[in-house]
Amino acid sequence: MFKIVAKREMAERTVCEFKIEAPDIARKAEPGQFVVIRANETGERIPLTMAGTDPGAGTINIIFQVVGKTTALLRSFGEGDEIMDIIGPLGVPTHVEKLGTVICVGGGTGVAVMYPITKAYKEAGNHVIAIIGARTKDLLILEEEMKAASHDLRVTTDDGSYGHHGFVTDVLKQILDDRNDVELVVGIGPVPMMKFLCKMTKEYDVKTVVSLNPIMVDATGMCGACRVSVGGRTRFCCVDGPEFDGHQVDFDELVKRQRAYLTEEKISMDQFMGGIPE
Repeated sequence: MFKIVAKREMAERTVCEFKIEAPDIARKAEPGQFVVIRANETGERIPLTMAGTDPGAGTINIIFQVVGKTTALLRSFGEGDEIMDIIGPLGVPTHVEKLGTVICVGGGTGVAVMYPITKAYKEAGNHVIAIIGARTKDLLILEEEMKAASHDLRVTTDDGSYGHHGFVTDVLKQILDDRNDVELVVGIGPVPMMKFLCKMTKEYDVKTVVSLNPIMVDATGMCGACRVSVGGRTRFCCVDGPEFDGHQVDFDELVKRQRAYLTEEKISMDQFMGGIPE
């Protein structure tokens, strides 16, 4: 069992952050890796990327958006409650080296995944420009943390309620037009955002890495549920990823696979919200 030592509700109560006692994971985890959580003995397994670790305190941070039954169940947990199972760290850590100028782009809850990666690139001696975005100001997360983790933070909102009125790709284009020293772009967020970001950076011939979050079951490379097509080859996100060359990812296939169980997910959520046993 893994105890929740702190809980914070964010972004109009649709996003939650847990600090969880997991000393073995906290000691070994690196930026870009994730854990798989099972809330209780009847729960499903879901992957969640760590938004930070504190090896000294033996804790990990996870940030999740309530989008289905399991995340709704997790949101009902409070400080002092325990999560039944957490396995990790899983996945290949982010490859961090000193490159020069690196742009880190996060959209929605992808900012949570991006935060430790941005921090690591800055600590490696890179000049880090961060771009974060959300639909509205109230849905932005980790602005102050991202400001501290980068040298230059740009903020966007779709509705113009804060920062640049538009998308993260609008600001990215401005930067790529103004600079010719960008060595790497890292993009994490909704699949459409990552797809269009990669389409743009390919035109500028800038290396781009994305972190993918497909449907995942065993997270050990055995079931194949998290398979994605990268460069015409089938890769397993759990053991080969979650990060891949964004210019090689088949995003259209990824979207289709993510939507495979929408009907079942809606039924499960409706039953949970209505208090009906599954």
